[in-house]
Amino acid sequence: MKLYLGPGPNSDRVRIFLAEKGLDLPVVPIDFGKREHKSAEFLKLNSLGQVPVLQLDDGEVITESVAICRYVEAIHPSPPLFGSDAPHQGKAEMWNRRMEQEVFGTIGNVVLHTDEFFKERHTQVPEFAEAQRRAIPSKWMWLDREISDGRPYLAGDEFSIADICGMVTLMVSRFFGYEMPAEIPNVQRWAERLRQRPSWQAMTN
Repeated sequence: MKLYLGPGPNSDRVRIFLAEKGLDLPVVPIDFGKREHKSAEFLKLNSLGQVPVLQLDDGEVITESVAICRYVEAIHPSPPLFGSDAPHQGKAEMWNRRMEQEVFGTIGNVVLHTDEFFKERHTQVPEFAEAQRRAIPSKWMWLDREISDGRPYLAGDEFSIADICGMVTLMVSRFFGYEMPAEIPNVQRWAERLRQRPSWQAMTN
């Protein structure tokens, strides 16, 4: 197997997942500046011209970060990052979607509609970006209320794919300067817990 990865949260999600699994797969770095993701050779792997891409030993290809993580989980089930049993699996899926759609997606929309990198790829709407920017604090405050029960991780007692989505959200937020509100102590405690994990340290050092 080999992984095609580039800079950005989707590749980072896979990097963190593998670090949590203690796995080290061969990586083919993709240079966006050289438009390697738009080359004819790469488009044969993923017609959308996006990373990450996992190419299996038989040549089969899996794209999309969570799909790649699910494949890795199936062949390397320990430690379980999609939940250790049915209730945990349901909660992990639920919170991964909520984290991605409510918080990560809101921040991501600001980036997609303002950053020069995406100018040719998306029709950017500055008014939409500004509306999403204003919504960011309320999304963090919503999350703070949701985890006010004191659970250590988004899906409960177990670290999961949902928290990995949380990690990349925190990284993107920091990179683009979208600071979290000060009055969200539950999120702050959760975020600090994530920052102490070796997988976070490996990504940020």
